[in-house]
Amino acid sequence: MLVVSEEVREALAARRPVVALESTIIAHGLPRPRNLQVALELEEAVRDEGAVPATIAVLDGRPHIGLDGEQLERVANEDGIRKLGHRDLAPAVAAGASGATTVSATARLAAGAGLRVFATGGLGGVHREWTATQDESADLGLLARTGITVVCAGVKSILDVPATLQRLETLGVTVAGYGTARFPGFYLSDSGHPVDWTLSSPEQVARVMRAQDALAGPESALIVVNPVPEDEQLDPVLHARVLDEALRACAAEGVTGQAVTPFLLDHLVRHTDGASLEANLAAVRGNVRLAGRISAAWARG
Repeated sequence: MLVVSEEVREALAARRPVVALESTIIAHGLPRPRNLQVALELEEAVRDEGAVPATIAVLDGRPHIGLDGEQLERVANEDGIRKLGHRDLAPAVAAGASGATTVSATARLAAGAGLRVFATGGLGGVHREWTATQDESADLGLLARTGITVVCAGVKSILDVPATLQRLETLGVTVAGYGTARFPGFYLSDSGHPVDWTLSSPEQVARVMRAQDALAGPESALIVVNPVPEDEQLDPVLHARVLDEALRACAAEGVTGQAVTPFLLDHLVRHTDGASLEANLAAVRGNVRLAGRISAAWARG
């Protein structure tokens, strides 16, 4: 059922490095035409590290592992592209629908195609007020049962970071800081919380991946958290002020459920004059480059 591009298929067969990329940032995370420009830029960044990019999306009911230029343009410009988590994949395939894949859907499809490394911006997690709403991202449960290495900048700072870290521990998902003992805060280099393990090179990450395989335990993801450089992060004081304003606005307007995340993220973009978006992109660029280096180390065996 998976449509694997010729370039990706040949790279996998030859044990060359491949990096999975999600497509929601293209379809839903950026305005046109910048979304397509960023998509092409991220793929080029993977190639610069000696790896093959595999952007993932569902087109006309068929999951694609690796998109060509025309397919990337469809995801970026076509109206009606849905946002698909892993729970949505089967209905989308059955309905012949087209959709951009979130972290959970991308990880599932990438692992199913034999890819081992995936780069994204930030993971979903446990939402604030969880005790009242029971709102938790599907990313966490999916990563607890999927053997893939995810390079990210932590979880979105609008979430409950300590609760998310506790949930990942409960689920048995390994979290390691890349060159840091601190858990990054997506827009920020440091969320204020520690990580238990620190890795300092792509080769070290690859050794952990090989150890996971050798131990042959239950499959789960390795989360490699890569902080956005301090000189490219969102100003922490501005971040704290605007996030507090966004949370109060969300409560005042009665926004609940799935509408909370886009509401808060949009508020941050508008009330930081786009600085939060630039920090987001800086984080994604760094994650993509690191994922390329990790994939290359993994391919070398």
